[in-house]
Amino acid sequence: MTDATQPTTYNGFIWSESLPAGAHWSGVIRRGTVLRITDIQGKANVAMLINNLEVKNERYNMPDTLKAQKTAFLTTPNMCFSDMGRVMCSVIADTCGWHDTIGGLSNAKTLKAKYGEKDYQSAHNDYFKNGYDSLINELTKWGLNASDIVPNLNWFSKVRVEDDGSMTFIENNSTAGDFVDLRFEMDCIVSLSTAQHPMDTSPEYAPQPIELSVFKAEEVKADDACRLHRAENQRAYYNTKIFYGENPDD
Repeated sequence: MTDATQPTTYNGFIWSESLPAGAHWSGVIRRGTVLRITDIQGKANVAMLINNLEVKNERYNMPDTLKAQKTAFLTTPNMCFSDMGRVMCSVIADTCGWHDTIGGLSNAKTLKAKYGEKDYQSAHNDYFKNGYDSLINELTKWGLNASDIVPNLNWFSKVRVEDDGSMTFIENNSTAGDFVDLRFEMDCIVSLSTAQHPMDTSPEYAPQPIELSVFKAEEVKADDACRLHRAENQRAYYNTKIFYGENPDD
């Protein structure tokens, strides 16, 4: 079995794209492909929403993902579950080790309170961007709306819950070159924002760029670590195979 913290060389490169700091993006990631997200300079935050391409109101479900795998954050060999009990993607490699699931999104009000205001009229493309509005911009391209904003993923960010229930943002969780590989088990609409985490302790507006790369995934083996991680993972994988009319035992 490969070391999930080391870069995997995939045979089938498909495409790559750099996403600037404070930007937003959406696209279709096909089942049977791997999306690698790379933190180019360190300290990145990548807010993500995932929707089923065929049934758009099926989407990533944070509560089911966490309770089924008995965790509060994601890394290998976790899966991201949908609200229909299927697996949307699997975390098959990760050099960062902790990705936030509970911190949520920044919005215009919180961003202004923390960093002041720089709007499009005065700063053009250098205006201050927040996670909520960025993701709304992408969702509307697919016929989705604010009702589709659900508890999101924040790749590369770490939020620790203390004994008293308070939450602490951990600085420098991700360094330059860190990456996470997501093997998609469903055809999905993926929406991303590189706006800063809402709990980021930086006194300055300083989002970071990332790189996206997509590869053809290797065949999922019977001893796949994500698939066997928990009984719930196996059931989600079974449900996903059934959804696509495939033999769930393959």
